[in-house]
Amino acid sequence: MSEVQKPVYGGQAVVEGVMFGGKHHTVTAVRRKDSTIVYYHLPRESKPVVNRLKKIPFLRGIVSLIQSSATGSKHLNFSTEQYEEEDGEKQVETKKETKAPSKLSLWLGVAVIGVISFLFGKLLFTLIPVFLAKLTEPIFSGHTAQVLVESLFKLILLLVYIYVVSLTPLIKRVFQYHGAEHKVINCFESGKELSVANVQASSRLHYRCGSSFILFTVIVGMFVYLLVPIDPLWVRVVNRILLIPVVLGIAFEVLQLTNKVRDTPILRYLGYPGLWLQLLTTKAPTDDQVEVALASFQELLRMETETEKGLESDVIV
Repeated sequence: MSEVQKPVYGGQAVVEGVMFGGKHHTVTAVRRKDSTIVYYHLPRESKPVVNRLKKIPFLRGIVSLIQSSATGSKHLNFSTEQYEEEDGEKQVETKKETKAPSKLSLWLGVAVIGVISFLFGKLLFTLIPVFLAKLTEPIFSGHTAQVLVESLFKLILLLVYIYVVSLTPLIKRVFQYHGAEHKVINCFESGKELSVANVQASSRLHYRCGSSFILFTVIVGMFVYLLVPIDPLWVRVVNRILLIPVVLGIAFEVLQLTNKVRDTPILRYLGYPGLWLQLLTTKAPTDDQVEVALASFQELLRMETETEKGLESDVIV
């Protein structure tokens, strides 16, 4: 009988819950205000064109980001709706597959969030560092100095932004769920029993985290920008925007590389900058939050196992 490939699991924190994704499914578990846990299941669609693109180095990172954003937005929509429902409204039965949000509300939500995120991200993390670096040109002149100063401003803005938003109660809880998600993955990958105690004893930092990816875009961007002109100012602005896909593609490959060499004595340190950033983007979760993360992951394991068994039964021996 043919061997079924073991899925690679990844997660994402959502409002009062955690999303985990496997090879065939994505699952979100959310704790409602009445303390019940509800689930949202979404099968991964297999598209030949997308699958081929995801095998091309540097391009696969862009494809994965778009795909993850589309999937994540659906789960985020669900988790937000569940958390905001008032007591007495229609209850969703625990462990029952929940109907997906309407196409109209989902499209509007993704469109608004996408536009705002795009404009805010470009203004804050692309244009502002460029202009701040330009102001220091009398002191730090020259191509290399300007790129280094620009990258430094970008890093400072990133750290300040994350720290400030982490002070809000909602984002703090999201970061706690983020920590719970990492702890569950680390516990699972270490081969330990999936219990609250074992999960809590696991690290809240992980090499495959999206936070590491964000930091790598800053580092990779610095090296890429050294290869392109910075004067006049409008040229610098234009090439920064045009090079965004290039930076994202390379940063994704760096993230993948650091994860592959994380057990190699010397090369493991390549991923440390990303782990340090996770000290800001993850918080120590409570036992209740770990229970939600465990519920989500175990539900995903159940669905993945059933799917893999179904695939095995179709194999001609």
